[in-house]
Amino acid sequence: MKRRTFIQNTALAGGLTMIDPAHLMAANRYNAKDFPIVRVPKGQRNFESHAIEKAIKEFSKNVKDEELAWLFNNCFPNTLDTTVTYKTIDGRPDTYVITGDIDAMWLRDSSAQVWPYMQFADEDKDLKHLIAGVINRQTRYILKDPYANAFYDDPDKKGEWSTDMTDMRPGVHERKYEIDSLCYPIRLAYNYWKTTGDDAPFDEAWVKAIKNILQVFRDQQKKDDRGPYKFQRTTAVATDTRALHGYGYPVNPVGLICSAFRPSDDATVFSFLIPSNFFAVVSLEQAAEMIETLKGDTAFAKELRALRTEVKDALAAHAVFDHPKHGKIYAFEIDGYGNRLMMDDANVPSLLSLPYLDAIDVNDPIYQNTRNFVWSLDNPFFFKGTAAEGIGGPHVGMDMIWPMAITMRGLTSTKEEEIKECIQTLKATHGGTGFMHETFHKDDPANFSRSWFAWANTLFGEFLWKTYKESPGLLKQ
Repeated sequence: MKRRTFIQNTALAGGLTMIDPAHLMAANRYNAKDFPIVRVPKGQRNFESHAIEKAIKEFSKNVKDEELAWLFNNCFPNTLDTTVTYKTIDGRPDTYVITGDIDAMWLRDSSAQVWPYMQFADEDKDLKHLIAGVINRQTRYILKDPYANAFYDDPDKKGEWSTDMTDMRPGVHERKYEIDSLCYPIRLAYNYWKTTGDDAPFDEAWVKAIKNILQVFRDQQKKDDRGPYKFQRTTAVATDTRALHGYGYPVNPVGLICSAFRPSDDATVFSFLIPSNFFAVVSLEQAAEMIETLKGDTAFAKELRALRTEVKDALAAHAVFDHPKHGKIYAFEIDGYGNRLMMDDANVPSLLSLPYLDAIDVNDPIYQNTRNFVWSLDNPFFFKGTAAEGIGGPHVGMDMIWPMAITMRGLTSTKEEEIKECIQTLKATHGGTGFMHETFHKDDPANFSRSWFAWANTLFGEFLWKTYKESPGLLKQ
């Protein structure tokens, strides 16, 4: 099933249609007419955490807006309820995480899906092991193919994209090389280590995976040649393939790292994807700290930091553009020759999300100018309709807003009114389902893509929980 497939009428675990009618009639604290039970019933969930259930009860008790409480109950645990498969292999935790309606594990999505649960890891040993299992599984995948972005649970499976013109291997769902697919596992690993103090996942296999990542990043600076990676697909969708025999348009090697695809899975136009390069700067430093502290390998840590510095300096030299209306802002993509693309991706990493990823200070004036640009009609993929306004992108098409972008606007905002606006917009645009979606039409929230998209659900839950802890007054009706 393709990521862009509209599936709101299918019987999937994240949507309304999978629920037994008896559960819809069951008594609950909400008005059954307005807020039917749509969460997977207890006993049928893939994984249940007592810490997450405690958080849901706390939120529901203290947030008097019944619809928000209902949405939090549905969305925050959705990854655990519907997408994880947890077991142990040779005594080590192992966790397979699908995105929702596609039976494949994305390195990016899986990291982001379990990320909001990290803050509860010390309260719940089983939850901690589940996150460690994600790290262990990601290590195996990076060792299998660091250029692949999504994998199957079955290492021998050949899927719908097995005929893509790239070095496809059994067990690989898709081989769209993205910088962020290698950064996200580092982010998850680093914060797991910092949160729990557990270093068990970081064995020699993990060190080898970090070395693979460093090699890919160096190769994709394209200083000497085009590098080993190329990708083409027989498709009518231009954003699903790469130009010039799969290598993409040429770049001037200025020190930045090429990304063939964006976090939306769309092909880049100019391969120096700026948000992902900012993300790489953060990830390289985190990996260096772990390698130095946990393994005592100062030489390897030095190599990681050297690339970090090179990319950081290149961003300072090449990523900023003087916009005629918004002043100095960050470009979205550049090629090192002076060409640039001005837009933003609705997925993460995006320009909007840079403070969320600890890549830049939220008060940085260039970031604030960039923020104003991406949330305006000067951004060609900003859509404003009768139902909502927000960022979209080529992946689903024009006039389709991504709830994830609205959520990220709220997570990176320093203004209470803006945060409240984001919450109210998301509350009003779930299309009556009780879940977030990939996209919805700017004039009609009932016209949406992907009824089961766990990343969007869990991220929204993270946003509500953060707001509840920091500014509970904003959650009032």
